[in-house]
Amino acid sequence: MRTQVIVGNWKMNLDTAKAKALVEGLRAKLKGGAKCEVGVCPPFVLIPAVVEFTRGSGIFVGGQDMHWEDKGAFTGEVSPPMLKDVGCTHVIIGHSERRQFFGETDETVNKKLKAAFKTGLTPIVCVGERLEEREAGTTEAVVTRQVRGGLAGLTAQQVERLIIAYEPVWAIGTGKTATPAQANEVHALIRRLLAEAHGSAVASKVRIQYGGSVKADNAAELLAQSDIDGALVGGASLDAESFAAIVCSARTT
Repeated sequence: MRTQVIVGNWKMNLDTAKAKALVEGLRAKLKGGAKCEVGVCPPFVLIPAVVEFTRGSGIFVGGQDMHWEDKGAFTGEVSPPMLKDVGCTHVIIGHSERRQFFGETDETVNKKLKAAFKTGLTPIVCVGERLEEREAGTTEAVVTRQVRGGLAGLTAQQVERLIIAYEPVWAIGTGKTATPAQANEVHALIRRLLAEAHGSAVASKVRIQYGGSVKADNAAELLAQSDIDGALVGGASLDAESFAAIVCSARTT
């Protein structure tokens, strides 16, 4: 049985005061406890403060990206040990915006995944196709390439520990959402790829989130699907009420 995991990706939003208000609102909404794992990924500069704001709440904190080296002449980058040092337990790797705007590749995703495991961080690795790829009928080929390339060389034990987020790029920030059936179909493909590489027992343990305009009014139907094990939430995670509603939509089986 896989415990669902709901993660808020705040992207380049909020300041310290707004982050505090958001976390306080979220804690109030979830004071009865959550039936799934819950995390938030703030901008780098807010991480230490958010770690303090979430202390004792059960909400984990992650980074939105990282470099694969522990240190060095990489101006503007943040290393895995730095994230660990300020209290992160998770890190997003390979988000579509990093791929689209900042040159992220399957090769760099793979390097970052290995570095995350080396440092003891749980990676949330993102895969997904662009609109033109969906319309061209190449979704399966694109996602297969990203999964195989990104996870190349990982051990079965490492694969069991990671979280995969399927994010159809055409549904991020557009208001469009893959239907529950469309999303679950790709999630099932990802699980088959994991089974081919590491066996069905390992594949059955990996949690695969959906990301792409997840909102309070569509979360329950998405999270009810057999192979969808949570959500990576963008804009809706910036509002305590909407994010808490998504958390409360998580299935228990």
